[in-house]
Amino acid sequence: MKLRTKRFFVVALLAVAAAALVIVSHPLSAGPATPTNIILLIGDGMGSEQMRAGSYYIGTNLVFESWARQGEVTTRSANSPITDSAASGTAMATGHKVNNGVVSLAIPGDGSEYETVLEFLKRRGKLTGLVTTTAITHATPAVFAAHEDNRNNIAGIAADYLNVSRPNVLLGGGSGFSAAEAAAAGYTVVTNRTELQSLNTASETMVSGQFGNGHMPYELDGTGDLPHLSEMTQTALEVLQSGTNGFFLMVEGGRIDHACHANDIARCVREVQEFDNAVKAALTWAGNRSDTLIIVTADHETGGLAVQADNGPGNEPDVTWSSPGHTGTNVGIFAVGPGSEAVGGAIDNTDVYRIMMLSQPVPPAARAIENGNDGQVRTKWDARPSAVCRLESSGDMLGTNWLHVMTVTASTHVVTLIDTNLPAEPTRFYRLVASGP
Repeated sequence: MKLRTKRFFVVALLAVAAAALVIVSHPLSAGPATPTNIILLIGDGMGSEQMRAGSYYIGTNLVFESWARQGEVTTRSANSPITDSAASGTAMATGHKVNNGVVSLAIPGDGSEYETVLEFLKRRGKLTGLVTTTAITHATPAVFAAHEDNRNNIAGIAADYLNVSRPNVLLGGGSGFSAAEAAAAGYTVVTNRTELQSLNTASETMVSGQFGNGHMPYELDGTGDLPHLSEMTQTALEVLQSGTNGFFLMVEGGRIDHACHANDIARCVREVQEFDNAVKAALTWAGNRSDTLIIVTADHETGGLAVQADNGPGNEPDVTWSSPGHTGTNVGIFAVGPGSEAVGGAIDNTDVYRIMMLSQPVPPAARAIENGNDGQVRTKWDARPSAVCRLESSGDMLGTNWLHVMTVTASTHVVTLIDTNLPAEPTRFYRLVASGP
């Protein structure tokens, strides 16, 4: 959310203003629960019928279907009622709608980078990780740690990972960068299940698992010497739990989508089963902890699947398909742990981002102040999405005469003031105060 005011200009002495803002900026209101760790699990292409088919094959409900906090999610992109994984993933990662194929950039818009939940939480001192059964540079993991105008710019996504966002854990199919490049960027590299499970997770802080040369094998075809999604999830949690400020982890069951594109129910149900195993791994790790929010959802439905008959455990159900592509069908969302109270009813995929961000405390300091060299000064505060904020100004940061400038609602986690008008006063200070949730 940008606030633009013509009423005041923040000083000629930038350093004095910045120091003042750190003192007078106020924290926004805290929510009822503040998880230290956030685990987001995304079943790519997993609509409600994929879940039903998987549960029939397994012989019991998926573990997350019993959670009290449930809802459904709309998925359209900025330019189509049928989203792709890049646009839907960006919505969940940043809270913004973008065009299909775009990776966390303001398109439509000015093309600027949208800070992702992974980047925000890393900036706040948390460890971060991405796990997937697709190539690690594929669209869904990419939107959390890269910024590109085309999801197929694999080299650019890889460069963003290794040189800019630098997630602590990258586990998935090998694509976009070599083991040597990952090692040069400071990662411990593993290439098979044995190496993954031999890691000293208590001492590792940067791990790149590059398994094969593209997407990982389907469960039906056998993973050979490569790990299962649940095993990668377990190792990622063991690495990330060493962080003193907690962590953010995104886990994707990416090959559910690929099986559904092929209208292949045999591979679909086994991928859903292994995704459920990954959720169980996260749930087991969290145990009786009271500091971990776990969210399970999907980016879209694939295939127009409809289950016709349950043929019993271990057998694929009878199904029909209506498409080889994505559909606009709503998908489910399930949550457990502190912060899960925000999940329920019908929401948009941008609200997945807001649910994660609403669970986080906001520090009492301004994030930054910088001279834009264009006759403007920009001031940023962290905010809670949907918080009602009151901007106030004063010529005396220690005084009591703070003047109301405007009231806005934060659309994402950053409120930005852009001030363009030189006042008569030699100094002007601002503070942001929450007046709503």
